[in-house]
Amino acid sequence: MISFKVSKNNSNSSSSIYSAAISHLEEGKMKGLVEHVETVETGPHGKGKLHLRDGDNIDEERVDKDILAYMEDSAIEIDDTTNKRLRSMINKRILPCMIVTYFLQALDKGTLSFASIMGIREDAGLVGQQYSWLTTCTYLAVLFWEWPTNWIIQKLPIAKYLAFNIIAWGIVLSCHALGKNFAILVVVRTLLGFFECCCQPCFILMSAMWYKRSEQASIIALWYMMNGGQQIVGGLLSYCFSLIDGAALRNWEILFLTYGCITVVWGVFVLWWTPDSPMKAKCFSETDKKLMVERVRSNQTGIQNKEFKKYQLYEALSDPQTYCYFFIQFLTSLPTSGLGAFANIIISSFGFSVLQTQLLAMVLGAYLIVLLLSSAWLSSRFNQNILFMICYVVPSIIGTVVLMTVTYTGMDTDSYEYKLRRGVLLFCYYLTLSFWGVANLGLSLLSRNIAGQTKKSFCTALNFVGWAVGNCVGPQVFRDQDSPRYLTAFATHMGCYAALIILLLCMRLWLMKENFRKDKLIERGEAVADSKLKHAFEDLTDMENVNFRYAY
Repeated sequence: MISFKVSKNNSNSSSSIYSAAISHLEEGKMKGLVEHVETVETGPHGKGKLHLRDGDNIDEERVDKDILAYMEDSAIEIDDTTNKRLRSMINKRILPCMIVTYFLQALDKGTLSFASIMGIREDAGLVGQQYSWLTTCTYLAVLFWEWPTNWIIQKLPIAKYLAFNIIAWGIVLSCHALGKNFAILVVVRTLLGFFECCCQPCFILMSAMWYKRSEQASIIALWYMMNGGQQIVGGLLSYCFSLIDGAALRNWEILFLTYGCITVVWGVFVLWWTPDSPMKAKCFSETDKKLMVERVRSNQTGIQNKEFKKYQLYEALSDPQTYCYFFIQFLTSLPTSGLGAFANIIISSFGFSVLQTQLLAMVLGAYLIVLLLSSAWLSSRFNQNILFMICYVVPSIIGTVVLMTVTYTGMDTDSYEYKLRRGVLLFCYYLTLSFWGVANLGLSLLSRNIAGQTKKSFCTALNFVGWAVGNCVGPQVFRDQDSPRYLTAFATHMGCYAALIILLLCMRLWLMKENFRKDKLIERGEAVADSKLKHAFEDLTDMENVNFRYAY
């Protein structure tokens, strides 16, 4: 039986499509093929525009040719044992790549903070805001190159492109050892930003490509928690490097050379070990590759599509989600970058020695790991993302208020009260970093809630533009004249936390409204549910696909 569902608010365009469909049907060209006409609302096409949807057949023109060779006509059931086996195989190939690569990227970024208390500022003659600019110039490069690199990621084999960039940034990191003055350091820091900016976008796409929607929050948390891992390992290694005395090279020069060489070796390994997609994975059997494609069908976000679709770009520009993810990244990155770049300076200002500061950074790293793992577990356990994101902002507010109000200068350094205040301030500094849980869950929302490869590529790029802008601004609010308490910086952070809470509440309400709207479309018969997920790989956007539901 053939039925046509036409929305009342369609006029000329809908009637012409309807007439054309009837004409073809009378000629027998569509007999037995058309199941229904589905009405959906999409930003770029206007509300209520008809889309001819084939209920029994897949629109092969919309499906990536690599996926088409491995997908089934409709969803198939994969038993738990097989699913666990497939996930284990994927974890062995993909998870080490993401975890170790992100660890090295975080470690490479953290080297400047560790080098700052090893004498690089004095040896390179850095004065005033020059040290802050060494962090800012890295993110200015990210800001400039984020759009092109996301376009390249969509076009080229993702694992090979990632490996090339890892090798390149390892070479650049080694060149930091030549940083005898501000000019040289600016050049190498800028180049580092160019090559490192592909890392997170690649991992967002790889997480969506290889893992089910329900798995992505924990997967993203596992590689994102390497920010804490680098604090632990980086703090320990930097402690060891700090003990070097009498060598031909300065200890911070040895630090950069060591990390750079390790990164280059790892990049070569990624090139050999990591497959570009389930379809191109020579390490898996043909049967397993088909099953790996099918296990992510329910994501309804596709796997890959190299075709640039202009309408998806227009939809991304009109989608409020796009700007929400931008501002989530900006409002979390601004405090993160400053607190990260000045972490050792702030901790040492509490009266701790250089070696004590290095070791205390390890405790900070452990705290970050607990934050990221707990945020992923809570969001999965209770199926709530945004509410827990708000919860993780609250400790940051408390810690910042204490840092702004409790003083410790002018006191007897041997007194009990001084030592108590120093301990309280250190604890509250750790508390300020609680919002790392927000950044983690924000990335998982982006991965799960944006569908359509062109749209996802644009939203991911804009997301990390926000990340880059926040990282550019963050170190600049830590002004030399505000040292050691940095009240201006912490006041700026308070503004970010307040804006973030308001943004998250508005975003949650909007996502709930969109899910409710799609439910009503199906209830009223204005759209038909694709229960067999036949069209899951047709590169539909989240707004196009009436079956898509947002996580919030």
